[in-house]
Amino acid sequence: MTIARPLGFQIIAVPAATSPAPKHNLLRRLYDRLIETREHRAQRTVDEYVARQGGRLTDSMEREIGERLFDGGVKFRS
Repeated sequence: MTIARPLGFQIIAVPAATSPAPKHNLLRRLYDRLIETREHRAQRTVDEYVARQGGRLTDSMEREIGERLFDGGVKFRS
């Protein structure tokens, strides 16, 4: 950030000019897309599971979701 001229005792901060984000190579973009897709699928699966169980997230449901997601078995068929 750069500092603009002060007004009395206050200093107004102005965001500095940002450079464009660097472009990633093809392999990095594919990896990012894969991770994004998995996150979306996991979120959709959890949302569907919570909806089937009544729409309220309880402690036991949260524990079960965590166990299943971290074990790699994202199969909520209850």
